[in-house]
Amino acid sequence: MPRPKVHPANRLRANTACTACRASKKRCSGYFPCTNCIHKGRGRSCTPFKSLPNAGLRNRPVPASRPTVETPQTSRGMAVDLQNPSHDIGTPHPEFDTLEAGSHSPEVTHQTHPRMLRNLQGERGMKNLRLSCTSFLTLSAVYVGKAASLSFLQLLRDTVTQHIGPSQFSHNGGSEDMLEAEAHHDLLNSSEECCTIDEKDRFIQNYHAATSGVFNLSLGDDILCPLIGPAEPKTDREKTRAAIIDLMVAIGAQTLPNDRKTLQVERFYFARGQHRTFANMLEDPSVDLIRVFLLMSFYMLGACRRNTAFMYLGVASRAAVALGFHADFPAPRSPDESDERNERSRLWMSLCILDLLVSSILGRPSAISPLLPENRQEPSWIEAAPADPGLVASYQLALILDEIINCLYSAKAASAQQADLLLFKLNAWGEYLPRSLRTPSLEHNDQRTFREHTIRNMHVACSYHFAVILVTRPFLVSVLSVRLARLHQSLSTSQPSHVPEEDPSHSRLAAACIDSAVYMLQTCLEVHMSGLLLRNMCILKAFIFAAALVIGFSMFSQRDVDPDIDDVFRGALTILRMLALQSAQAAHYLEIITKLEAAINKQRQQLAAQARQRRSRYVSRIFSLTDSPATPRTQNEGDEGEARNVTPLLSQSESVTSYAWLHSEDGTAPAVSPPMVDGALFDWEGMDLPLWDSFPFLAESTTM
Repeated sequence: MPRPKVHPANRLRANTACTACRASKKRCSGYFPCTNCIHKGRGRSCTPFKSLPNAGLRNRPVPASRPTVETPQTSRGMAVDLQNPSHDIGTPHPEFDTLEAGSHSPEVTHQTHPRMLRNLQGERGMKNLRLSCTSFLTLSAVYVGKAASLSFLQLLRDTVTQHIGPSQFSHNGGSEDMLEAEAHHDLLNSSEECCTIDEKDRFIQNYHAATSGVFNLSLGDDILCPLIGPAEPKTDREKTRAAIIDLMVAIGAQTLPNDRKTLQVERFYFARGQHRTFANMLEDPSVDLIRVFLLMSFYMLGACRRNTAFMYLGVASRAAVALGFHADFPAPRSPDESDERNERSRLWMSLCILDLLVSSILGRPSAISPLLPENRQEPSWIEAAPADPGLVASYQLALILDEIINCLYSAKAASAQQADLLLFKLNAWGEYLPRSLRTPSLEHNDQRTFREHTIRNMHVACSYHFAVILVTRPFLVSVLSVRLARLHQSLSTSQPSHVPEEDPSHSRLAAACIDSAVYMLQTCLEVHMSGLLLRNMCILKAFIFAAALVIGFSMFSQRDVDPDIDDVFRGALTILRMLALQSAQAAHYLEIITKLEAAINKQRQQLAAQARQRRSRYVSRIFSLTDSPATPRTQNEGDEGEARNVTPLLSQSESVTSYAWLHSEDGTAPAVSPPMVDGALFDWEGMDLPLWDSFPFLAESTTM
């Protein structure tokens, strides 16, 4: 069976090779220390290749000197003084200005890379997710950046392949696809209502809970109540407000269990609201235009239409710029001006929060980011505007999140000094959180208000943990790569080679990444177990997926089982399983994490077998239905007589001598890492795949 073609953008090609591999023209794994240098015992001297600026010396390898920490740049190229940062959002204390000595550590090269994925909507995706209500077709390619969880997923797939070989998690025909559900264009009679006024009110209450802590459209009951009724709107303004009500009802229905009636309400009111939007509000910018596109974007996130949501946010951003929402204004001189200013401030903060969150999840440039002030402080009219604490906290956190993307992910490498500064800002932001955002509110008498308050606090907390994960994830990749190399070397029977020590500051940052993922999943699991979680959480499911990938990578990289880590990983599966009942995106995330769990179990089984084989000098397994039996040995044979266990990936009919590279030179059992051929790494991806044709995974391909 011929090997399927791989898109050039997705080939396993290192972004930067080390000096030794560059000089010997060998394929470098791109990790530092790389796999070649670890096998040859020169891991300590493995450094990224740096070319001279002189064109005449371009082809000469230059040994990399001790890495230096460059001054981070803002999105507009202005230098940031790390030793004396300005006291803007998140840096209120002078003690945060002094960084740790360990922050002057070598930079970490990003191992996640931007990718072009097919915007897949097709029957294959429906078959994988077992969804009967979605039809599909294949569209053009779309971009995801290196900060996206989808890019980290591909890195994790490559790592799993290097250590356990091809698997259902790492090898499938849909790794270049991005799942998007197709919109429904049902014919409707807009003059007829699908639900009563009381049902509308219940749906709008759910809408407020779903969007709590994410945005606030500044619509009071005096505006909403007259529009909920069945009367047909007459004027353009009434039609505009009626579209807003329709979209709020659709979002509220989207969060409830999908019975026939609720699904009909959701689709009807979104289709009518979308129709009214495009019919009346695309000629002139207005405040209501920003509102409806924010609502449609939020709905599309819940409907597994991330690219559509991203485009709708762009329309809302342009309308806000046209209306001057990004500018600073003088103090109001009348109560009417004060009310208008407060309304604009809440709407601007809502737009910033949703746009920066979605852009960071997809790894794409934000439409709002270039409009933010250089020092990332909010304008004075926002500081003076009264707003709910959850909205203000999420807005301030979104500014730090934008700084994380611009500082850490705009260059090829991330420095520990930059990460320390950003984490200090996040910690300072947390110190000034109101108590109401840290504790459950027990004074609420009704369940509706208590749920809204709880979901608001959960959104704020998970956004914080997601920001910490983005800061520390590059260092997690570096540290766990070294630990995996040391782990397999400790269990290998071949001659040990030198593996470099972990950088202490990188290890601390990696631990912070794992801890943040654990805290996020514990928080979500508590809310889920209390019965307060809605059935469709459009932002939360992306957070859970990002945290589960981090936890899964940690579990794959260690031999000892941590019960707490395993519990939160299973908790992520539990939440995704509930959300998957009516969310195609959550169902796909569940499929990926389930296959990652299978890869983790396989890694643990192989590590346990290697450890057992290494310590069993006097006994060997005689018979197995799945593996070839081990060769008997006597006590005199010593270390050279260790049992040779044929890898379970091979058929029993294959001769051991046919694949001599599967065994070390002294005849002992092979290490898990791929073989070396002529001094070069013979990667799993570089192998001739007919060897793996007997693999028992013939399932349909999955998508991203």
